[in-house]
Amino acid sequence: MSSRSSLDRILQSQGFGTRKYCRQLIAEGDVSVGGDVVTDYRASFDTDGLVFSVFGEEWTYREHVYIAINKPANFECSRKPSHHPGVLTLLPEQFSWREVQPVGRLDHDTTGLLLLSDDGAFIHAQSSPRRHVPKLYVATTHDPVTPELIAHLLGGVQLHDEPAPLAAIRCDMLDAHRLEIVLEQGKYHQVKRMLAAAGNHCSALCRTAIGGLTLEALELAEGEWCFLEQAQLDLLAPAA
Repeated sequence: MSSRSSLDRILQSQGFGTRKYCRQLIAEGDVSVGGDVVTDYRASFDTDGLVFSVFGEEWTYREHVYIAINKPANFECSRKPSHHPGVLTLLPEQFSWREVQPVGRLDHDTTGLLLLSDDGAFIHAQSSPRRHVPKLYVATTHDPVTPELIAHLLGGVQLHDEPAPLAAIRCDMLDAHRLEIVLEQGKYHQVKRMLAAAGNHCSALCRTAIGGLTLEALELAEGEWCFLEQAQLDLLAPAA
């Protein structure tokens, strides 16, 4: 839904700082709309499809942001990281002002597809265990992958704090020390714990897909990010 708002409020809503700072940016000629510098913070604009520039960098107004990032190793999925840099340090600073946060978590040493947003309803919905959205991982194992290991993961392994065995939706051998595994549950350290319970050890882990959204289609190198548009968000729906 489109609406009109003053330029300082627009900049603040998009994460460029406090109202006072946004007014300063405007007054100093650092903001342009439609190619024209605007120095009056009270100037109002229709936010629907609004394109503006700050310090010469172009942005499109977004009521909420939905982001995918190819997370590198040794970054924590936390707004308050403790031992490693936070994944938000890989994004422009205004996303922190917008209180963007990860949707779920990947361990600090796990790489791959991670979603982030400032839309609380979206985060809650995507994080709900009731959604049953399949997630695809590529796991590198310490010991060789065997048909018995695959069968064990597909048949279900018992984890000490779970009431029932957890099974992979799909599991395929890629090579002697790598397998693809698809899970729906999203339990804490699930892939690593399942491999340990099955008698192996996970030495590296990468999430390559969530639902129908894949890293390959996004073409993101490690550390790169992109906005997700509606067609891509639709791919996150549970399997029919």
